[in-house]
Amino acid sequence: MTGVSIKSAREVALLREASQVAVATLHGVDRMIEPGLSTEAINDFVHRDTLRRGAQPAPLNYHGFPKSVCTSANEVVCHGIPSEQHVLEPGDIVNVDITSIHGGFYGDTSVTFYIGEPGPDAKHVTEVARRSLTLGIAEVRDGARLGDIGAAIQEFAEPQGCSVVRAFVGHGIGRRFHEPPQVQHAGRRNHGMRLRAGMCFTIEPMINLGGYEVEILDDDWTAVTRDRSLSAQFEHTLVVTKKGCEILTKRSEPLVHSERFGDLWG
Repeated sequence: MTGVSIKSAREVALLREASQVAVATLHGVDRMIEPGLSTEAINDFVHRDTLRRGAQPAPLNYHGFPKSVCTSANEVVCHGIPSEQHVLEPGDIVNVDITSIHGGFYGDTSVTFYIGEPGPDAKHVTEVARRSLTLGIAEVRDGARLGDIGAAIQEFAEPQGCSVVRAFVGHGIGRRFHEPPQVQHAGRRNHGMRLRAGMCFTIEPMINLGGYEVEILDDDWTAVTRDRSLSAQFEHTLVVTKKGCEILTKRSEPLVHSERFGDLWG
């Protein structure tokens, strides 16, 4: 795959700084999120907090996207548009996807939050998605194949009765929001390009409780499961190293409204 850049130590440092800005804002969302909160209130906070940290919210006006963050609840797979009319209810799950531009570099991360007490289906799809990201990251190292990431996710998620979305992928990241390579979350082992130390990209599996097919709503952004089953997603930005990888969006403390149940397989 052509066009994949190898980042210098200085570039990785700047990516790390941008990534940690996004993480800090995500922690702020965790502190405020609760039943009765509108997704527009989340957007307002993310916008203000990002600017306060000397960064810019990358989604705003990106190919016409109208808000500073994506909020994707329940059957929404990704790219949900915040709205005053969308008020979070007990039992919902909502993915909050934050990307910050800081120092000319992008940092991209997302988690799925529990709103109140989740039902068994919501907990199951969310924890499968969380574990899928962990297993995908575990495949990353210098010399591994890109297809190993998707294979690890698919091999885990499908026996759990879930499906892996094909329509959206992880992506290279750096001075641009989306760069090569594309990181498929379903794949075959020992296929695809070889990973090299210094490559930076996101892994962000979207896991559905039903089928993997999606459709785009009339706003031309919001992607939902075609069968309207629940969907969950987690995302990290990372850099490949000789022995594995460094998670640039690693969090130093748990997110209360996302990680309070822990990893059911950890």
